[in-house]
Parts: sequence; C-alpha cells; structure tokens
Amino acid sequence: MIRRLRRASTFAAVAALAALAPTLGDAAVVPFLAVAGLAFFGIRDGEWFETLALPGDREEERLYGLVAFSVAAAGLALFASLPRAPLPYEAFAAATLAVGGGRLGRELVGRATADEFPLVAGYVGAGALAALAGQVAVLLQVELLGADGGFSLTGAVPALRVDLAGALSSLATAFPDLVFLASVAALTAALVRSLVFARDAHITVILVAFAVWGFVALDPAVTAPLVAFGLGVTAALGYVSFALGTASVPGMLTGVLSALLAVVLGGVGWFLTLMSFYAVGGLASKYRFDEKAARGVAQENEGARGTGNVLANSAVALVALLGYAATPHVAVPAAPFAFAFAGATATAMADTLSSEIGGLFDGPRLVTTLRRVEPGTDGAITWQGEIAGLAGSLLVAGLAAVGMPIGDLVGGGGIIVLAGVAGMTADSVLGAVVEGDRVGNQAVNFLATLSGAAVAVALGVALL
Repeated sequence: MIRRLRRASTFAAVAALAALAPTLGDAAVVPFLAVAGLAFFGIRDGEWFETLALPGDREEERLYGLVAFSVAAAGLALFASLPRAPLPYEAFAAATLAVGGGRLGRELVGRATADEFPLVAGYVGAGALAALAGQVAVLLQVELLGADGGFSLTGAVPALRVDLAGALSSLATAFPDLVFLASVAALTAALVRSLVFARDAHITVILVAFAVWGFVALDPAVTAPLVAFGLGVTAALGYVSFALGTASVPGMLTGVLSALLAVVLGGVGWFLTLMSFYAVGGLASKYRFDEKAARGVAQENEGARGTGNVLANSAVALVALLGYAATPHVAVPAAPFAFAFAGATATAMADTLSSEIGGLFDGPRLVTTLRRVEPGTDGAITWQGEIAGLAGSLLVAGLAAVGMPIGDLVGGGGIIVLAGVAGMTADSVLGAVVEGDRVGNQAVNFLATLSGAAVAVALGVALL
C-alpha cells in the first residue's frame, strides 16, 4: 500500500510539471522527456523500481507505465507550446493534473476502504481539485507573463509584468469556467480509466486533453450558480444511481458527465429532459426485476446499465447538445439541435419503458408480422408496453416543451411525442429484422434514437 501511494505521488508530481508550461514556454517538453529518460534508462532495479513499477513492468524490467505517461505529457506540452498554440495551456494542465491527481486521490481513499464508489469519488474529487489548481496556476502565469511570455530554448527570458491585481481579477472572472473544465477533465479521466487498464494513463491523459480542448473551444456561458447546481445535483444523482444498482460505475460516470454537460451547455430544461430518462429508465429496469429475470427479459448485469448502454441511448442527444452549444460560433439555427436532443431522448425513454414494462406481460407479438412469439424475442411488442412507451414519450415531450426552445406544448411537444413513438417503433422493427449476432442491442438502440431525432428535426422544420 505504501508503495502504491508513493507511485501515485510520483505520477502526480510529474503531472504537476504541466502547471509550469506558460513559464517554460517551448522548453515545457524538457522536464517530461527528462523524467521519461531517467525512468527508462536510469531505474532498472532496486527500491525505486519496485515502487514505481506498474503491473507488467517487472516482467519487462522497464518502467514503461511512467515512461509512457511522461512521453504522452511531453507530446501534449509540445503541442501546447507551438506557435499559435493549437492546444491551450489550460487544457494541457487540466488533463495532466486530473489524471495524476486522480490516481493519488484514489490511492489515498484506498487506504481506508476497498469499495469502488469511494475510490472513484476520491479519483474524481482529487483529480478535479488538481486540475483546477493547475488551471489557476496557468492563468496567473499567462496574465503576469503576457501571451508571448515564457522561457525559450533559444535563450530568451520572460519579462514579468507586475499586475497581480489584474491577474486576480481575471481569475475571479474565469473561475466558474475553470471549475467546469476541471470537473469535465476529472470525470472524463475517471471514465476512461474505468474502460482501459490502470497502466494506460498515457491513453487517458491524451483523450482528456482533447476533450477539455473541445470545451475550451466551445466557450460556453458558464456561471457560478449553474456550475454549483450542476455539480451538486449530478453528484447526488450519480450516488443514488449507483446505490440503487441502476448503473455500474462506468455507467454512473457516463451519466454524471452527460448530465453536467446538459445543465451547463444547454440549461436546466435540457438537464431535466435528459435526467427524466436516466431516472425513470433506471428505475424501470429494476422494477419487478426478479420476475423479468425469470421470464428471460431482464436487463443484463442485474439491471445496472453500463457505459455502452448509456451511450447507445444518449450519444445522439449528446451530439445534438454539443451542436447546440456550438451554434453561437457558426451560422446555423439552434432549434434543430433542440428537436434532435428531445426526439432522441423521447425515443430512449419510450423504448426503455416499452421493453421493461411490456416484458412483464404475456402474449407478445412480433412487430413485423403480429404473430405470437416467446417473451424476450427481438422485435416483440405488447400493447401494455406500447402504452408505457407512449407515456414515457409524453413525459419527455412535456419537459422539453417547458424548458427547451422547441415551441409550445401542443406544437413542439406533439412533435416530440410523435418522434418518440416513431423511434420506439423503429427500434422494434430493427430488432425483428437485423438484431442478432452481427448487430447487437446497443447498435439498435443507437439507430433508433437517431431515427427519433431525425423525425423530430424533420417535423420541427416542416411544421414550425
């Protein structure tokens, strides 16, 4: 345990070098390459090797885990220090410190418990704080050194501008944005970590850096109350979903990240629309679970939805959300993205309720022939499930009509109801026709939500 804590502390210390990038300038790559060289050539055995070795390193007799992380950070540092820096310093610092700080936080919590939820919470909490601290350090350096400040490999020395009051004022203005980016970085890092091997920190840091870069480019209108509301509510809902068993740890992280993006990039109305699916859909999966399991129609993994399931049902809506957030930067209307988001969410809700409720009743019929089939047959429907799906679509439509720019309850809401029913029907037809060994349930769910979004956009453009 002590070795693991020291190892995590070393990774965090290496990550902290990213906070010095504005001052180091195009020399920011040097310390990371130095660490990589020392780890690869200088530490081959002994106590330090045993301390820093990740699983697999001992067989290779090389500290490949630390080397890969340092090289990945060096590549990002080079990308951030190029002329007209493609990668913002704040994205580089947030990503690197989210991963390094997250590892350390997980190990600190691991000294007290082996339960997965506290470990993940420790990773996200420590990663977010570290990413926030890194961004604060970067912003202060940029303000004090100027846009062209920083050391250079050619020998130039940065000139310090003594304007601490101005730097602190800029920090206060940007703080909500920094908190949002730090939270996105930590949640993305924890999610990627849950999907890859623990030694793949180099993959994690690269993916997180580009994710944060994307949100820096979007430049959403972030306010302190909105971020506070988003973080508080999504954290609470994430815990509840995990405690009730409606989501696995990766599924919970995916849902929390999606909900945070919805409230910050869209607003409270978008958040409530998406959360209605997560909450009602998750509870429907657990409803009379043992009975559904006995009938062979229960959700796998004890009803706990994983990342694949969450993304299959939410990916189209999230793309629409990002498109909506990007509309201030491009000359396209925002309404079609709102219709796509609501239509995809209504489809996911309708399909989930029709499956989870309809699976409890006898006499299902295949949607393409209306012949009776066994419960659990792909493409089978019951009239009770269809009514439950319609009710779910109505719920999403009502929330969307109240809190999203899709028109009034009758016009916009009616379109979303139709889109949800159309998407639910498309899911059943696809299940009967193509679902099987080559096309899985998650692919069918994705195509169904895409169909619901397309119907909503087409009707919205044609009728409103």
